[in-house]
Amino acid sequence: MSGDWSSRFSFLLAAVGAAVGLGNMWKFPYIAGVGGGGAFVLIYIVAAAAVAVPVLVAELLIGRRGHRSPPFSMAALAREASASPAWALVGWLGVLAGYLILSYYSVIAGWVIAYVKITGSGGLTGLDASAVAALFDGLLADPLRLVFWHTVFIGLTTAIVARGIQRGIERAVKVLMPCLFAALVAMIGYSAVAGDLGRGLIFLFRPDFARVDGPVVLSAVGQAFFSIGVSMGIMMAYGAYLPRRVSIARSAVAIAFADTLVAVLAGLAIFPLVFANGLDPAEGPGLIFVTLPVAFATMPAGALFGTVFFLLLAVAAVTSAIAVLEPVVAWVIDRFRWVRWRAAVAGGAVAWTIGLASVLSFNVWSDVRPLGGIAAFAAMTLFDLIDYLAANVMMPLGGLLIALFVGWTMSRSAVLEELAMADGWIFAAWRVLIRFLVPAAILVIFIAGLG
Repeated sequence: MSGDWSSRFSFLLAAVGAAVGLGNMWKFPYIAGVGGGGAFVLIYIVAAAAVAVPVLVAELLIGRRGHRSPPFSMAALAREASASPAWALVGWLGVLAGYLILSYYSVIAGWVIAYVKITGSGGLTGLDASAVAALFDGLLADPLRLVFWHTVFIGLTTAIVARGIQRGIERAVKVLMPCLFAALVAMIGYSAVAGDLGRGLIFLFRPDFARVDGPVVLSAVGQAFFSIGVSMGIMMAYGAYLPRRVSIARSAVAIAFADTLVAVLAGLAIFPLVFANGLDPAEGPGLIFVTLPVAFATMPAGALFGTVFFLLLAVAAVTSAIAVLEPVVAWVIDRFRWVRWRAAVAGGAVAWTIGLASVLSFNVWSDVRPLGGIAAFAAMTLFDLIDYLAANVMMPLGGLLIALFVGWTMSRSAVLEELAMADGWIFAAWRVLIRFLVPAAILVIFIAGLG
C-alpha cells in the first residue's frame, strides 16, 4: 500500500467527501420531494443508523485488517477465517460496481461543470421555463460538449488520485470539503432570504405519514444505504490506510452523521427556492438541471448564487469520484506493481472510455435498446443498463455479502480485535444488526430493485 492517512481528521474528511456526492446534493432532494418530505427524511435517518452504519463499520474493518485493495483484503481475511477463497469476489464486486458508476457519474458531473460555466456567464438570466428546458436538452443532444466536460472531470479526478493518499487525496479534501460546507451555508442563507424558508422547513421536518407507502420506505432505505458510499469498495480501500489508533465505530458514526447532515442541508438550500417560485418539489431528476435554474433565472443575484450552487455540486462530485477511482488504482498497484501515477492514468482512461457509452446514450444512441427483447429492459438505453447493473444488482449484492461475511464468517475474536471494542451491549447490538436486520433489509431492497 502507498501510505496511511496522516490523521483521523484527514481520514474523516476524505471519507465524508467520498460519501457526500451527487447522491446527497442531487438525488436526495428530488426523491425526498417525491416521497413527501418529512416522513421520508425520518425513515432515511433511521435507515442510515440501522442499515448503513453497520455495513460501513464492516467495510472499514475489512479494509484495515486486510491492509490492501478490496479483492486482496477479502482474500486475506477469507484465508484467516479458513473460508472459501471465493469470498475475494466480494471485493471485486464492490470495485467493479464503483468503477461502472464512475463511468457515468463523470458524465453527469460534466453536466454540473457545464452549468457552472452557463450560470457564471449569465446564460440563464431572463430565461423562462421552456427556454431553460431547451438549454438542458441542447446540452444532452450535443455529444462533443458532453465528451469535453466528461474529459475535464475524469482528468481532474485522475490527477488528484495520481498524487497519492497524503499529497493527492488528503490535500484535495482539505481544500474542497471546507469549500463545500461554506458554499452550502451560503446557499442556505440565500434561500432563507430569497426563498420561502418556512414552507421549506415544514416540508422537510413535518412528517406526513399519509404519504408513506411501500415504495417510499424502500426508496428511503435504499438512499440511506447507497448515499453513505458502502458496497463500492471505497470504504474498504480507505480503511486500508486507516491507522490502528483510530476507532472504526466512532468514525463510521461521524461519517454517517455528516453525510446525512449534508443531505438535509441540501434540502434546506433547495426547497425554499422551489416553493418561493411556485415550482414542484416532486419534479424528479430534472429538479436540479431544469427546475432550479428557472428560479436562478428570475431571482435577485440568481446568476451569482446559481454559480455557487453548481460549484457546490461539482465539489461534491469530485470528492466522491476520487474515492471511487482509488480502489481500482489500489488493486492495479497490488496486482501489477505499477507506480501510482501510471495506475491512476490507466484507471481513469478506462473509466473515460466506458463513459462514452453513457454520453452517446443521450443523443446518437438514444434509440439503441440493447435488451429490447426483454420486457423489463425494453426501454433501457446503455446508460440505463449500466446504472441498473451497478446500483440495482452489484451494490446490493455486495452489501449483502459483506454483512454475511463479517457477521457469520469472520470469527468473533477477530472482529472484536479489529474494532478495539469491549464485548458489551454495543458490540452485541451491532452484531445482531449485521447478522440479521441488515441482510434482511438489503435483500428486500435487492428484490425490489430487480422488479
